[in-house]
Amino acid sequence: MPPRINNEIDQLMNQMQQIETQQRKFKASRDSILSEMKMLKEKRQQSEKTFMPKQRSLQSLEASLHAMESTRESLKAELGTDLLSQLSLEDQRRVDDLNDEIRQLQQDNRQLLNERIKLEGIMTRVETYLNENLRKRLDQVEQELNELRETEGGTVLTATTSELDGINKRVKETLARSEDLDSLVDKTEGEIKDHIKSMDRWKNIEKEQNDAINHDTKELEKMTNRQGMLLKKKEECMKKIRELGSLPQEAFEKYQTLTLKQLFRKLEQCNTELKKYSHVNKKALDQFVNFSEQKEKLIKRQDELDRGYKSIMELMNVLELRKYEAIQLTFKQVSKNFSEVFQKLVPGGKATLVMKKGDAEGSQSQDEGEGGADSERGSGSQSSVPSVDQFTGVGIRVSFTGKQGEMREMQQLSGGQKSLVALALIFAIQKCDPAPFYLFDEIDQALDAQHRKAVSDMIVELAGHAQFITTTFRPELLESADKFYGVKFRNKVSHIDVITAEQAKDFVEDDTTHG
Repeated sequence: MPPRINNEIDQLMNQMQQIETQQRKFKASRDSILSEMKMLKEKRQQSEKTFMPKQRSLQSLEASLHAMESTRESLKAELGTDLLSQLSLEDQRRVDDLNDEIRQLQQDNRQLLNERIKLEGIMTRVETYLNENLRKRLDQVEQELNELRETEGGTVLTATTSELDGINKRVKETLARSEDLDSLVDKTEGEIKDHIKSMDRWKNIEKEQNDAINHDTKELEKMTNRQGMLLKKKEECMKKIRELGSLPQEAFEKYQTLTLKQLFRKLEQCNTELKKYSHVNKKALDQFVNFSEQKEKLIKRQDELDRGYKSIMELMNVLELRKYEAIQLTFKQVSKNFSEVFQKLVPGGKATLVMKKGDAEGSQSQDEGEGGADSERGSGSQSSVPSVDQFTGVGIRVSFTGKQGEMREMQQLSGGQKSLVALALIFAIQKCDPAPFYLFDEIDQALDAQHRKAVSDMIVELAGHAQFITTTFRPELLESADKFYGVKFRNKVSHIDVITAEQAKDFVEDDTTHG
């Protein structure tokens, strides 16, 4: 083997040994970093375990503090009631001292609340910094360490080691802050205990004052009961005095010198004498005067009610007459238009509307055409104002030949004839009270070609004042249409397209052929 090749082999072997040495160094450094990361994770978990109970303890302390504050406010409100007038000077001074102490405690409480808010802000910032920076950086370090397992970057390892030192330093700072928070929490707990002691002292004071209030309340109830009894006796005496009526002036001077016993004896004698006149009504004159005044008021009220009833009946008659006239006028217009439209749709035909009326015995009479629309006013009826209740409905009588003897009701017509009569009625109503548009769905299906042409001409005549939208499978309605739309069914979905007149006729012819 040539010496040059041996030299190259030796160089390669040396390089391989150097690379293996570097790999062992990197492996050792990686193991140390992994152990440090494990320790950091354990410290972080320990910090989280200690942080959450402290946070819950702080929340419970805050809740108890709020409860004590509400209790203190209620005690303060009760202490603010007007009881000073019933207390002695010493008690009033004591109440003033307690009020000063309450104000001092309120100020201390506000200071503690401000300190607690500051501590919550510090804890929030620390937790945010821990979650947003340290934990993210720890994940980055872990990812970089994983990358170091497959690479030979010594520079990256050095940078990672420096960042690990920084993380250790921040963890120490976080632990120091956590210890500060522990001391503040302990201080807050001590202050809360002081507040609890103060609250117990106030409860004792409140109990004493409530006992005093209960004692005063019982005394007040006794005095109120006694006052009620005296007022009741006073009312009984005043009632007896009112029953006696007006007394002469000498009665007040005559019995001034008599004792109470003598007065009761006189009163007993008077009651004995009054029993003889117990059957006499002493209030008969007053009752007669009162009843006379009530009678006059009732008579005036009756006159007012009679005038009001008369005015109401006149108004009702006027409204009933207007309603009757409006119905008659509308019926005349619709009946006239119906006859004209039917003659246009059926040349030589005749049709009339029938207003059905009911008599007193419940039977029905029919008044045909325009003559049937007149009322029977002034024909011996009990009321001069016609009533709308006499109308029971509207009927239709038609003749397709024009002969009076062949007039038939709607029940006697075929399907196509019924459709034609219904269209005539719709067109007649449209002439009286036109609508902005009409939608007809296959109205010509049951009609023959002649009648379909007549319906188409009628729609053209009325299209100047309204819009007509029709669906049809026949060509007669298409001859006078302005715009055409074709409806097709593809893949279980309907499609609408704008088409021409020729396409519409072809479309209708195809549907008719296939139908």
